Amino acid sequence: MFSTVIIVGNVGRDPEMRYTPSGQAVTSFSVATNRQYTNNNGESVKETTWFRVSAWGKQAETCNQYLRKGSKVLVEGRLTCDPATGGPRIWKAQDGSSRASFEVSSSTVRFLSSRNETEGAAPSGGEDGGFTDQAEDEIPF
Repeated sequence: MFSTVIIVGNVGRDPEMRYTPSGQAVTSFSVATNRQYTNNNGESVKETTWFRVSAWGKQAETCNQYLRKGSKVLVEGRLTCDPATGGPRIWKAQDGSSRASFEVSSSTVRFLSSRNETEGAAPSGGEDGGFTDQAEDEIPF
């Protein structure tokens, strides 16, 4: 059996790298994907889905070095399910509402932004980066 997921989006905050006790590098970062559509009432709906990504080994070091908040990125990997539910990790936000996070263990990370795009300010909305810092702050990791 084989499953893979491909996501393209914007990095939500600067990556965080750490090392396992055995010395292997692991870098974690979040990616926001955006979808815009018109609902049955004719209203435009903007939907953002957040993914928590883990990169390992040399790829982790490269991601930590080159990715920044707002970078466009393509991630290919496998979904990591919550062992208790078999689905996304469910948690409570500060306001008491239920939230879910999708976690991806990457096999490939491709940088889609040029250096000039990542050195400047992160996108503040619109077509390229329709996520907000407020939504990212609600993720508990």
